[in-house]
Amino acid sequence: MIRSRLAGGLVPYTAGEQPVEKTIKLNTNENPYPPSPAVYRALGAFDAEKYRLYPDPTALSLRRAIAGYEGVGEENVFVGNGSDEVLSLAYAAFFGGEDKPVIFADVTYSFYEVFGSLYGVRYREVPLLPDFRLDVRGMAALAGEACGCVFANPNAPTSLAEEREDLLALVRAYAGKAVIADEAYADFSHVPSLVPDTEEYPNLLVVKTFSKSRSLAGARCGYAVGDKALIDALRTVKNCFNSYPVNAVTAAVAEAAVRDGAYFRECVSRIKSTRGSLVKSLRGLGFDVPDSDANFVFASHPEAGGAELQSALRKRGIVVRRFDRPRIADRLRITVGTEEDVSALIVALRETLGSRI
Repeated sequence: MIRSRLAGGLVPYTAGEQPVEKTIKLNTNENPYPPSPAVYRALGAFDAEKYRLYPDPTALSLRRAIAGYEGVGEENVFVGNGSDEVLSLAYAAFFGGEDKPVIFADVTYSFYEVFGSLYGVRYREVPLLPDFRLDVRGMAALAGEACGCVFANPNAPTSLAEEREDLLALVRAYAGKAVIADEAYADFSHVPSLVPDTEEYPNLLVVKTFSKSRSLAGARCGYAVGDKALIDALRTVKNCFNSYPVNAVTAAVAEAAVRDGAYFRECVSRIKSTRGSLVKSLRGLGFDVPDSDANFVFASHPEAGGAELQSALRKRGIVVRRFDRPRIADRLRITVGTEEDVSALIVALRETLGSRI
């Protein structure tokens, strides 16, 4: 029997449950609204004859659309199969082969740890502050002994965003070393994207996704914006794995989504409005809920554990996410759904808590 050298030593990322039965699905931070009508038109106009050919390995048309939206040059944009693939390639490009660790928070997107293990990259976790904020100063203080840094803003699963100037101070601390800003949820935040700052800071790589605010989780498309040298490094690593990562249909629908700014802004606005209603309702039931900057909230109740609440909701056909980890095991990460979804959630929680409210 052939045994992999990774067997027993690599713990993969655990994706959120994808229930087969009909549920109110509030566990994987998908957009509750359909993609832009422009996406439907792009699908209808797609010539299936093109499927016999390989797609453009550089996804040039999509990159140009993203560059126009972000206000950068096409040479400053890289695209891949979801932001997870882009992050993975960034680890290989900028952190692989280093003896020094990459720095990230102890409570954050768990793929950062997985990528470190996969690529043999040492990593050091910096504990969040007691209020679940990133310890930006603590992370900056480790720059001299690190090979780079990665953070999510807003952070997942906490939903909290750090201010731009604090994050740029962190980027400056890591001058000459790659800093990856994972902005998967940035479109829902009051904090501006760091994309415009990539022009001033050649070590800053901003990674984004079409899965959340653009309603294209099923298409699998993400991108990075940064200095040309960083983008070229990503492209080199990509071509060592797969020269054609973004399929032709995905490129077409992603480009259509980028170009429909009005629909994008409308969806984001609706989600932010519902988020406010959700936070208010949860607090009315006694939940502790930080002020969210994402399309989800991170809630706990003083009278009920996270496992109990998650199980009770599941029995009522509502799926939420819980992470069985120190400090956060009693918190639920709840995606902002439609107004109807939120109403059903609050009713179910009220019934579950009963006299404990």
